[in-house]
Amino acid sequence: MTSPSPSAPLKIGTRGSPLALAQAHETRERLAAAHGLPDDAFEIVVIKTTGDRVLDRPLKEIGGKGLFTKEIEEAMLRGDIHIAVHSMKDMPVEQPAGLLLDCYLPREDPRDAFVSFAHGALADLPPDAVLGTSSLRRRAQLLHRRPGQPIVEFRGNVQTRMKKLQDNVAACTFLATAGLNRLGMMDKIPATPIDTDDMLPAVAQGAIGIERRADDDATATLLQAIHDTPTGQRLAAERAFLAALDGSCETPIAGLATLDGDTLTLRGEILRTDGSECLAGARTGPIADGADMGRALASELLSQASDDFFDWKSA
Repeated sequence: MTSPSPSAPLKIGTRGSPLALAQAHETRERLAAAHGLPDDAFEIVVIKTTGDRVLDRPLKEIGGKGLFTKEIEEAMLRGDIHIAVHSMKDMPVEQPAGLLLDCYLPREDPRDAFVSFAHGALADLPPDAVLGTSSLRRRAQLLHRRPGQPIVEFRGNVQTRMKKLQDNVAACTFLATAGLNRLGMMDKIPATPIDTDDMLPAVAQGAIGIERRADDDATATLLQAIHDTPTGQRLAAERAFLAALDGSCETPIAGLATLDGDTLTLRGEILRTDGSECLAGARTGPIADGADMGRALASELLSQASDDFFDWKSA
């Protein structure tokens, strides 16, 4: 396409949740500022996904991560939209043919947040308090640290989950700090970030990725102006780790890469779904070796895992 304009806007595909819309608006604002264009040169197009429609069952029962991307990617392949804005922690490591992910916005705080109206921290919870989470990763991490703690399924957007807490469905829940920051809610609800030593986050948590058609060179040029290189470097290591583990929503996996000058450190862990075992490790090396480090760390952890470590392996 030619340069976007109000009469021929670049169309930005997104889910319709408040957080997804906030991320789409951030993308639009960054593009407009980078290219000196008005906001209405970019049109936000809301697309409802299967993951948004089915809220009464765990993700693993209805298909995993692709549930939040499939319809959006189909719209892009049809040409209905030019780009799609995604929470990278929801993105499968394999992309559909013809699509490319090579633009990332600056990463937000990757930590999980403890959210509760009744308790100040996870350590304050009594052993019979009910925890609410829809994440297999968080569930496994919690059960590993607090065996026997009751946990209930807790899907929905931030507002839905806060209503469930107020209705005493659970004593606490866990949300991504990045999402709360992007919604301007971190100071409006009882949320406390959890140190990554206590709860290692999901791979790519806090990062926004912008997907495009691989043959759309004009859009690629537009996106280059807002790409954040350090975020891309960190995600290259984390997603290589995830890919080597065949990671999906059915596998409890956590990983986080950090940068210090020209050095990258990657921490990762895999857990049994019941939390009974956790295998963790780390790699440190040059940033350019990030993807190789991710694959090496995955290989190390898999070599320590028994054949039935993941439920899905023995299913």
